[in-house]
Amino acid sequence: MARPWTHLIRFIAKEDGRIHLGQINPEKFPDVGLAVFEGKSVDAKVISGSVYDGVVTDRTLHVAQLLPPVTVEQTPLIRCLGLNYRDHAKEANMPIPDVPVLFIKPRTSLNGPYPAKINIPKIAQDDTADYEAELTFILSKDGRDIPESDAMDYVLGYTCGNDVSARTQQLKNSQWNFGKGMDGSAPIGPVLVSPKAIPNPHGLNIVATHNANTVQETNTREMIFNIPKTLAYLSSGTTLERGTIVMTGTGPGIGMTRNPKVVLRHGDDMRVWIESIGTLVNEVYYE
Repeated sequence: MARPWTHLIRFIAKEDGRIHLGQINPEKFPDVGLAVFEGKSVDAKVISGSVYDGVVTDRTLHVAQLLPPVTVEQTPLIRCLGLNYRDHAKEANMPIPDVPVLFIKPRTSLNGPYPAKINIPKIAQDDTADYEAELTFILSKDGRDIPESDAMDYVLGYTCGNDVSARTQQLKNSQWNFGKGMDGSAPIGPVLVSPKAIPNPHGLNIVATHNANTVQETNTREMIFNIPKTLAYLSSGTTLERGTIVMTGTGPGIGMTRNPKVVLRHGDDMRVWIESIGTLVNEVYYE
C-alpha cells in the first residue's frame, strides 16, 4: 500500500541512469550523505509523483549519484536569515536583533551534496571564502500573512544547508545578496526529512567540519527567531511561494571570526552535519 515519504532523496539510479525521487530507510542509512561519500551501496524505494505529493512504491533502485532534494526549476527563491543564533551574536559582539536580518540568494545558487562541489569563482579567490552551517527547510505551499500558529503546516521538510559567502564582496556594502548569491553558493542535502520524522526542529545539534576539524557546533534551540516566527515575518504582506528554500541562520565559528581565520580553499573537505538529517559533504573547487 502506498504511503507518504518521510526521508526523500533525489538521485540518479545505477540501474537506468535516470533521475528519481526515493525513500531511504533511515534505520539502514541514518546518514545517507556519508554512506554515498564512502562508496556504500545505497538503495531507495522509488517515490511516485512529485516532492509535494509523492508516495512510496515497492520498486527499489540504487543510488549512483545524489542530487539536491529539489531542482532549480522548483525553487522560486532562497530566503536567508543572518545573525539568527544567540551564540553567534555573542561571538560577533552584536546586539540581539529586534526583527530578523534578511537577505536572498537567487535560485542559481542552489547546489547539491557530494559529488557536487562548492565552486569558488575568481572574484572570491581572495582568502575570504567562508562557510555557514544552517538548518534549511522548504515550503510545501504558497502562503501570505501566515500566523505563527499555522506556520509549521507550510514546512515540506528539513535538510542541511551551507550558506557559502564571499566575505569581501558581502562586506563592501549593506546589501549582502551579491556576496552570498554566487552560482552554487547554497548546497543543500543530502536528504529532505518530513516534519513527521522531526517533530521538534528547535532542538537539533549542528556541527560543521572543515578538513576534519570541527569549526562550528551549536543547537537550533539557540535560534533567536524560530521557524513559526520566521515564516510569520517573511510572509507579512508578502507571498511566499511553494518550493521556496529558507536557510535559518548559523551558529558561532564562521571562518572570518576564527583566530586564525579559516578559509575555503581548493580541494578542502567541507561538511555540515545536523542531527536526524545527516551530513552534507562537499569538496571546494576554485574555478
